[in-house]
Amino acid sequence: MNSSMAYLVAALGCLVAVGGVVIAVVALRKARSGPRPQPAGDPFRDRDADVLRGDPRRLKPGDIVEIRQVPYTVRGSVHLVEGGWSWAEHLLDDAGGVKRWLSVEEDPDLELVLWTGEPSATVTPGAPTLDVAGRQYTWDESGQARYTATEGTGLDPRGTMRYHDYQAPGGARLSFEAYGEAGWEVALGEKLLRAEVMIYPQGGPEQVS
Repeated sequence: MNSSMAYLVAALGCLVAVGGVVIAVVALRKARSGPRPQPAGDPFRDRDADVLRGDPRRLKPGDIVEIRQVPYTVRGSVHLVEGGWSWAEHLLDDAGGVKRWLSVEEDPDLELVLWTGEPSATVTPGAPTLDVAGRQYTWDESGQARYTATEGTGLDPRGTMRYHDYQAPGGARLSFEAYGEAGWEVALGEKLLRAEVMIYPQGGPEQVS
């Protein structure tokens, strides 16, 4: 083999080696990069589990909500605004006609609370602590909000609502609400985990709470 041929073979060998290194580096970068994590600001953006469960902020009348494996129908919705803060409350009923409310708010994290009315309660709001059903609740917040309501809630389409909210250790809630000139309505609430709520939208325009 003359010197020219030897040089050519050596040069080709170097090119093959360099090409192999480049391919290996590109493959390593792709493996390290993987899918980029989604921004933490929106808990429902392109995450398979939440896509399957639906977005509680878009609940509307007619939707089906499964809470702890019990299906409910959304019969009506109330959207409330107090200053720069807004939230929604949805009237639910199950196959047996049992009515509950689901509140949906971001403060700043998403919070879901399932409420059950206590029409026989005789307590009134205002005290720093209240004892209801063997549990002591501590005052958390109170105020007045403007609301708009859909048919099915039994409320006027627009008006004002006053409220007093209490909490107990473990996340239990106690709420007093008065719409318009009506008296106080008492409800006990349970904070829900996101995984406990499955939503089945029934079509039509979506609303963001």
